[in-house]
Amino acid sequence: MSTRPQLPASAEPALRSGLVVAAHGRHAMVESPDGQRLRCHARGKKSDMVVGDQVSWQPSGDEGVVERIEPRRNLLFRQDEWRTKSFAANLDQLLVLVAGEPMFGESQLARALVAAESAGIPALIGLNKTDLPAAAAARARLAPYAAMGVPVIELALKTETAAATQRLAATLAGRRTLVLGPSGSGKSTLINLLVPKAAALVGEISQALQAGRHTTTATRLYWLDDTRSAALIDSPGFQEFGLRQIEATALAPLMPDLRVHLGGCRFSNCTHRQEPGCSLRAALERGEIAASRWRLYGEIHEELSRTRW
Repeated sequence: MSTRPQLPASAEPALRSGLVVAAHGRHAMVESPDGQRLRCHARGKKSDMVVGDQVSWQPSGDEGVVERIEPRRNLLFRQDEWRTKSFAANLDQLLVLVAGEPMFGESQLARALVAAESAGIPALIGLNKTDLPAAAAARARLAPYAAMGVPVIELALKTETAAATQRLAATLAGRRTLVLGPSGSGKSTLINLLVPKAAALVGEISQALQAGRHTTTATRLYWLDDTRSAALIDSPGFQEFGLRQIEATALAPLMPDLRVHLGGCRFSNCTHRQEPGCSLRAALERGEIAASRWRLYGEIHEELSRTRW
């Protein structure tokens, strides 16, 4: 029985490290520590790569092959009955951008914050278009979030002064921030304000990844400074934000305004829906939990309580 001779360790191809700065299907744009970018593809038919991943790769012709995804410190994703969709990895914070015109959907906001809490990612809310009449209604809608400790930054991105832009940049400084927001909230305006070359970068990355007319399906990272210490990550829009990765019993602890009232229920397995002696429902009756937030808890809890696959 013959055996194939093994190559000496020195002859084996050395793996290189890189950061995924754009992803589309099995292909990714990987940036080396010195700032060079190369189109890479995952080995195998499937890819778990997302923007923000640190990877180990090796050259293959004029491209690269990703051999390994390094351990992540966090991953923000959503999961429904049919599939799991990852946004980005190794994040320092999540910025949920909303506006009063059109009025944002509170369910999407709440779900994004629950997912971030579950992943251990700090979150803040950007209220855009504060120069428009609907800002007062949007501000009132966000009052429960500010009260429970989520930072709310007020913005008017289309009329921002240099000083206001600097304050916004200071909030993002030294952090890798994922921006989520519904259509019309101003995500593109935000990115173009802070990254003047964003449009050109989108074209270059889309061409490199061969994303074609499906460029909106590609997630991209934009550096905000020359030292590459701060970045914005832009992710495609979405209609639904499933939380099927979370058990129904874990929901209340992931909602800060409900969490502070836990521990006083008569029953240890209280679902906080109809059981007597529930400390959360008592807090609701005292006005310590906003009615809108309680409705969201009921909606999401019912969804998560359905038969899991």
